Amino acid sequence: MSHETQIILDRVVLVKVDANIYGARKKLKKEDLVLADGSKLPPEDLASLGSKRLLDPDKLTVFNRLKKEAERICLRVGTRFLGGFAVPVESAASITAELERIGLDFAAAKTEFIAGYDAAVTDWVVRHPEFAGIIEQAVDSVEFVSTRLSFDFLVVSVGLPDSLPPADIARLESKIGSLSEQMFYEISVEANQLIEQSLLGKEQVTRNALRPIRRIRDKLDGLGFLDHRVAPVVSTIDDLLARIPNKGAIEGSLLQEILATAMLLSDPDKTRRHGEGLLATQPLIVEEVDIDETFEHAELEPSTVPKATAVSTDPTPVIVETVPVSPDFTDLFDGIFDDELEAELATDDWALEVLLDKGQAKLETGNFADEPNHSEHPATPETVTAGDDEEDDSDQDYWF
Repeated sequence: MSHETQIILDRVVLVKVDANIYGARKKLKKEDLVLADGSKLPPEDLASLGSKRLLDPDKLTVFNRLKKEAERICLRVGTRFLGGFAVPVESAASITAELERIGLDFAAAKTEFIAGYDAAVTDWVVRHPEFAGIIEQAVDSVEFVSTRLSFDFLVVSVGLPDSLPPADIARLESKIGSLSEQMFYEISVEANQLIEQSLLGKEQVTRNALRPIRRIRDKLDGLGFLDHRVAPVVSTIDDLLARIPNKGAIEGSLLQEILATAMLLSDPDKTRRHGEGLLATQPLIVEEVDIDETFEHAELEPSTVPKATAVSTDPTPVIVETVPVSPDFTDLFDGIFDDELEAELATDDWALEVLLDKGQAKLETGNFADEPNHSEHPATPETVTAGDDEEDDSDQDYWF
């Protein structure tokens, strides 16, 4: 395992969120349909019938909202990884506290839903009297529905097993190495939404427009160990935020800088190139150091002073690399209108199983009295997630 991979594994934990949400759907059958004389359905290899709803989908909105909130909390400081979220170790405690709160809210919403389940089904039948029969024959029992509503999570540390073939180690290291690409992609999604919803076509904006910029900045700063090009980008954002007035609307050149910064962040490749370019143009400062004085100090603290190949009484220049205080914005607009690159996202269940094969530190919550403990049967989950009920690919919280 490479040194870089070990550094990343030492600095992150994997947070897995397990939110199961009852879909309140059943497959639509041929006998559920009343066809006009002479009409017929297409064969199954040509078209499927889809599904029928068993109650008002609005009754399940609260569970979908809580699931999305849990994901946003993890994405605020972490990035998607192996079906969960890689989160900095120092943020694990705060993430755990918020997920525990969501677990309590989910349990309260479940209790309320179960108590009103029969009434909700009856109301749905009343609203669709012509199809009462096909609804009633498909209704699930309240006991079954209770097993299909649960929220749980766990936090684990990850590591590579000691005995693993080199080819498998290479595959796992490739997954870990892709964390920075995933991080830049997630940043680009939020930046694009900021541009579309709050910046394009505006002559002035309120300070609320800075919230997503600050969130992006904090996420990049917390995950800076994933990519050396992150630090200059964070400095660029810090320089911009430092010049924003404390009161009043934001307009003119500052608004244009915010737009330019958001457009830069909306393209993962250009964000990386910008950070790399700033690193390449950092100035070098030559400092005069007395070698005799240096060696005298080295006798006391040998680990903090570099070795010299020759001793001289003349002052010797030592080159020290420094980070500029104010990043240069002159190339901020370069190429920001090019076509956006699409990142390919994928998870690897095999890789996750191997990573978690090593001894883990687990933290589980949300085991409510009327819910099954899903962590006890990880191999055969029967899960109906929010995605099964409603198509919604948005993972961002928006602001105004």
